[in-house]
Amino acid sequence: MPFINEEFLLNNRTAKRLYRTFAEGEPILDYHCHLPPKDIADNRQFRDLAEIWLEGDHYKLRAMRANGIGERYCTGDASPYEKFLAWAGAVPHTLRNPLYHWTHLELKRYFGIDELLDEQSAPRIWERANALLGTPDLRAHGILSRFHVTHLCTTDDPADDLAGHRAIRASSLATRVYPAFRPDKALNVQLPELFNPWLDRLAAASNVDIGCLQDFTDALRRRHDDFHALGARLSDHGLNRCYADFCSEPAAATIFDRARNGQAAGPVEHAQFASYMMLLFGQLDAEKGWTKQLHLGAYRSANTRRLRETGPDTGFDSIGDWPQVAALGAYLDRLEMEGALPKTIIYNVNPVDDYAFATMIGNFQDGKIAGKIQFGSGWWFLDQKEGMEWQLNALSNTGLLSRFIGMITDSRSFMSYPRHEYFRRVLCNLIGGDMESGLIPDSDELVGPMIRNICYRNAQEYLGLGD
Repeated sequence: MPFINEEFLLNNRTAKRLYRTFAEGEPILDYHCHLPPKDIADNRQFRDLAEIWLEGDHYKLRAMRANGIGERYCTGDASPYEKFLAWAGAVPHTLRNPLYHWTHLELKRYFGIDELLDEQSAPRIWERANALLGTPDLRAHGILSRFHVTHLCTTDDPADDLAGHRAIRASSLATRVYPAFRPDKALNVQLPELFNPWLDRLAAASNVDIGCLQDFTDALRRRHDDFHALGARLSDHGLNRCYADFCSEPAAATIFDRARNGQAAGPVEHAQFASYMMLLFGQLDAEKGWTKQLHLGAYRSANTRRLRETGPDTGFDSIGDWPQVAALGAYLDRLEMEGALPKTIIYNVNPVDDYAFATMIGNFQDGKIAGKIQFGSGWWFLDQKEGMEWQLNALSNTGLLSRFIGMITDSRSFMSYPRHEYFRRVLCNLIGGDMESGLIPDSDELVGPMIRNICYRNAQEYLGLGD
């Protein structure tokens, strides 16, 4: 029997029935990913398996380095085939890492390949996959069609020109693709050498000359409007923790002026300015009925030498241990008091915070929108079987699993869509086990709609994306 088979991750009879009947056929609404809009607009055709599979995949890069593979084969100047062979040699060493599952699930679903990947099988797999990559089915649009992706939201900086999104809207692509507003760089007053060039880009994109705080917020409002006009209904923030050191507008203006003149904000001033800006972003989202996403807790770019050599997002990030609860609660509470708390999805990367986040969302449900505040799916280092189960269990034990809006890819790779299948199998296995243990009634009429809703329909209703 092939490693990836109909029973993969489904360890009981009920789980198999639930998956086949209620989960397998649901389409995908990928409301958070990092796919490049230009690749979608251009209907990118990938030259080889290394390009589609290894390009920018920091999960694989970390595993390769851990296996003693040099940087030349990760981010360096080795040929695509050399990089693929290096990855193939590392795969047998990833047993019990989710990469082993993902690797073979992706080979199966994209190329129909059942063979286990290793140094011996690598040349055959390379040839077979590359032959298929030349077909329309494995161009960017074909992949989105193959996996029944009805909607997807990319992750876009306010200073981006959004040309890719305008081109997508003018194309015949059936998948609806929208930008998501990611203004992390708007908080960087502690790094004026990065902040000021970004402000110049924002000024050009918004057609607003940015000389003071009011100009800055005007430019951001204009870009928020531009995103909305292109169908955006979500924002996103990647923060080590929430900011809740609120300051007055004059104080924020002073911090901004100093940064604009090249004077770096200290830690206290940075936290105050970031808190001021995060309130503004909450207000903008609430005004338009958007959903805010908070990705909290990552310790980024820990290896300074490697950051200088390879840049960010190349596999030198880890789980952080910042205190989360007090600041998160204060931030949500301040928005609530101002009548400006939007629908919000909170993701954590530290499993210590699972129950804290799962219970925090219950403090701010409004009795009007079902599941208004969401505990997001297992993210980054928790985007694997055990992490998914932890998130599902914490949410189930403290809130309403039935209102959960389900899985995202959170990926830069067009090869990541089987992660939705992976999640759905984990979900059905968990629920099926409960049914067979007598913890949930053995009723498909009761359980089936919940599974369908978690897989797709809850997100569709909650996010209010266009047709």
